[in-house]
Amino acid sequence: MSAAAPRCDRTAAWRALHDHYRQHGRAFDLREAFARDTGRFAALSLQAPEVFADLSKNRWDLSTRNLLIDLARECGVPARRDAMLRGEPINTTEGRAALHTALRAPRGTAPHGDEVHAVLDAMLAFAERVRDVRASGIRDVVHIGIGGSDLGPQMAVRSLDAFATREIDLHFVSNVDGHDIAPVLRRLRPESTLFIVASKTFTTQETMANAGVARAWFTQQGGRDAARHFVAVTTNLAAAAQFGIDTTFGFWDWVGGRYSMWSAIGLPIAIAIGETNFRALLAGAHAMDRHFADAPLQANLPLQLGLLDVWYRNFHGFASRSIAPYHQGLERLPAYLQQLEMESNGKSVDLDGEPLSYGTSPVVWGEPGTNGQHAYFQMLHQGTDVIPVEFIAVREASHPYPALQRKALANCLAQGQALMLGKTTAQARAESVPTAAPGVDAGVLARHRTFPGNRPSTTLVLEALTPRSLGALIALYEHRVFTSGAVWGIDSFDQWGVELGKTLCNQLLPRFDTGDTTGLDASTAALLSRLR
Repeated sequence: MSAAAPRCDRTAAWRALHDHYRQHGRAFDLREAFARDTGRFAALSLQAPEVFADLSKNRWDLSTRNLLIDLARECGVPARRDAMLRGEPINTTEGRAALHTALRAPRGTAPHGDEVHAVLDAMLAFAERVRDVRASGIRDVVHIGIGGSDLGPQMAVRSLDAFATREIDLHFVSNVDGHDIAPVLRRLRPESTLFIVASKTFTTQETMANAGVARAWFTQQGGRDAARHFVAVTTNLAAAAQFGIDTTFGFWDWVGGRYSMWSAIGLPIAIAIGETNFRALLAGAHAMDRHFADAPLQANLPLQLGLLDVWYRNFHGFASRSIAPYHQGLERLPAYLQQLEMESNGKSVDLDGEPLSYGTSPVVWGEPGTNGQHAYFQMLHQGTDVIPVEFIAVREASHPYPALQRKALANCLAQGQALMLGKTTAQARAESVPTAAPGVDAGVLARHRTFPGNRPSTTLVLEALTPRSLGALIALYEHRVFTSGAVWGIDSFDQWGVELGKTLCNQLLPRFDTGDTTGLDASTAALLSRLR
């Protein structure tokens, strides 16, 4: 770490936060905080482009927030943010920029603007041709990718179903397990299907295996003119041509996979929702980019969320965060955020390669409400671990069932309220419980029905789930992850942890044919023999 930006655990602000936690944070009680301060909601709520955030149900106050802002300044977060936006190689281990923000910037306002918009215009023009079903003949589009080449497009297409064409069905294949692609192919006809093969290098193991299966199926089913039915999103034009693909759209090494849905990787999104809506998606993200770049730190929502994550991870010791979107369209958002945050910040050394003495990425997981309430919320309310919850509420529905929308929103608010308030043993004992077993001691039953409360949550509110608001929401999460990573002094844009398993897989594959277990550990050797 440079002298201009010391590692977080070597700063005065870090020590001040430890003192603050011991004196005020450890015993912080949300119920008491609201009782003391009638203005708490107003003071700890923020409006950013398309997203309103209630941060008041979190275990912090303005003094905590101010100390965290001091930490961000001392760790050089604003300077690192500005370096990212300028296109400096902040991905130090790979010597690359991290310029996903340039993909959604208006013409002439960001680095690489001419090439970005040339690809964008070509990709959107192609999408519009595909969407003209009478001319294209395409009724099904199969997107083949994995990781960032799959999670972002799939999440966005599902989220924006209300804006999608009803003339084309979108399918997503990512898993190398044939149980993923087989049921998709069963429903298709080659003459009306377009396959998108998304791989930056055109060597991604899972993607190319599935692409090979798709090409073989196309030929076996009597498909003709494969070049018209296969398109690639890649930088390896030669490999795509060798595969038999003529139509390609490229992107750049300064676009990380988990940040790539804004690039040509977003082709299935554009086919689903059309050019105008895709540009609105980009515009929403750009509006959040400008907010992150320009808003004062105390009013900067991505920065505030990232700092709150540091507060919980490193001072309270909360190692997990649950995402609970109360909109079925956002059903794939938790999976998308798992990669965004855990692949970005799941690191154990700093920028200089020195081991860290503190935790980094929390485990991120979740499920849409109200489904999650009937699955894992029991643990959130009464389990032994405190797990901050992030609720996402969408005020306006895109369906014609207002009674269902009111129930969804009421459940969202009730869960946050229940987590905070809890229920005392005395309250539980005073209640009638018709479903209790006969003869159970009243005191025992009351303890089973006690909720500790004081469990933190954040509520993000969108007016409606639109292309623009979804773009802003995803950009908000991107910059939040950047903020916590910058405080921790790690490289949030590499992913070396993905490599080892791939290497070992390539070494094991031939052994499934030969049965040779020489040099393997006893467990792997025995499992390989059993699975052959």
